[in-house]
Amino acid sequence: MPVALAAGLALLAAGCVPGTDGSLAGKGASGGATAVPDPADAGNVTLTVWDQEVRGGTNGELEELNREFEKKYPNVRIKRVARSFSDLKTTLKLAISGNNPPDVVQANQGYPDMVAFVQAGLLTPLDNYAGIYDWNTRYPNTLLNLNRVSADGKFFGTGRLYGISQTGEFVGIYYNKDVLDKAGLEPPETWQDFTDSLATLKKRGELPVQFGNLDKYPAIHTFGVLQDQLGAEDTRDTVLGRGSGFANDHTEEAAATLADWAKRGYLPKGANGLGYDDAWKKFADGQGAYLISGTWLQADLKKPMGDKLGLIPPPPAKSGGAPVTTGGQGLSWSVTSRSKHPEVAAAYLDFITSEHAADVMTKHGVLPAVPGKAAARLDPESTEGQMVAGWKRLNAADGLVPYLDYATPTFYDTTSQSLQKLISGDLSPGDFAAALQKDYGAFMKKQRAGKR
Repeated sequence: MPVALAAGLALLAAGCVPGTDGSLAGKGASGGATAVPDPADAGNVTLTVWDQEVRGGTNGELEELNREFEKKYPNVRIKRVARSFSDLKTTLKLAISGNNPPDVVQANQGYPDMVAFVQAGLLTPLDNYAGIYDWNTRYPNTLLNLNRVSADGKFFGTGRLYGISQTGEFVGIYYNKDVLDKAGLEPPETWQDFTDSLATLKKRGELPVQFGNLDKYPAIHTFGVLQDQLGAEDTRDTVLGRGSGFANDHTEEAAATLADWAKRGYLPKGANGLGYDDAWKKFADGQGAYLISGTWLQADLKKPMGDKLGLIPPPPAKSGGAPVTTGGQGLSWSVTSRSKHPEVAAAYLDFITSEHAADVMTKHGVLPAVPGKAAARLDPESTEGQMVAGWKRLNAADGLVPYLDYATPTFYDTTSQSLQKLISGDLSPGDFAAALQKDYGAFMKKQRAGKR
């Protein structure tokens, strides 16, 4: 089971008031047990669901599970609103604070979204449901804790449970076997192998790394991978509120590496103007040896590329060593505080995260947060098999580092904007690190003052 971040999150939970770490899960406000609700008894219900699972694999598994849920409960109709991650992030707060909020939403973890929604009273605590549906045993605390917000609404990683995630995910290195073979290269076994291959590919007329950053968030993932190779433990601690921050050598060195890749032509020219979807489609079409992105793209890439596609976690410093990378779990599925059907919504969350759902996800090429029987039967040489094996290696090595944009309420904007300037050459690595530290330092000063 995943163990990444366990030590850090345990420390975050220390000192909180009894019950806010999930210890009272499964008990109502009076401490009494709560029975499992039956959606069939709810009458005719329209359950409005907002999600960002618009890609081939995740869209496919969710559509299948939605049909199954409606078949099991003919009185329930699911009204699904699917938007891209960027669109969901832009519109979700307005939707759930409006006059007709959806019942179920996907909310990004961390301060910018989930914590802000909790502070505004827009999400329902799910600890009771976690108890009656056994989410506390289905999921390791490591993953559940990433969907917790403290009782005072100031901290994430501890407190009440406000969501549950379907998928596991990590940012890995996709590679085109044909492009590497043409350049006389094997899939890299070490980080040095990978970085050395970029110059070889460029010299032989191939684009080393396909990359599009018009949507801004892709660079957060790419930069995160570079930073993880230099200071994973401190980066993890920093995101969780107790590290050294971003005014350090590994932040500046990672920024310098990304800027150097852009200067050397290892990334496409004008990458800031190329869309994320356009970039991965170019990679699938043979333009680029590598694509640094998340496991959520596996099914979309596999469809056009077939056996030409490979996927590995960023390779370790030494062959056979422990890998590290950015990752954790997919966006939280949450119930809004003004849902008219909270018990049906909770039953829906349980259904789409069940062991059966894990097998449906695997069938569609999606990585379940907790892989089931179908994942164990995958061909280890297939990309799907590589993905599950990589997930298991990362968890066994405690090698997952949380997404940087969790760090402060404004960190997504600060980091994405600064990375665009870094890639275009308009911001130096030193100034980039200073910009991140200014945002982080101001927020942590405020948080620490509030704890006194």
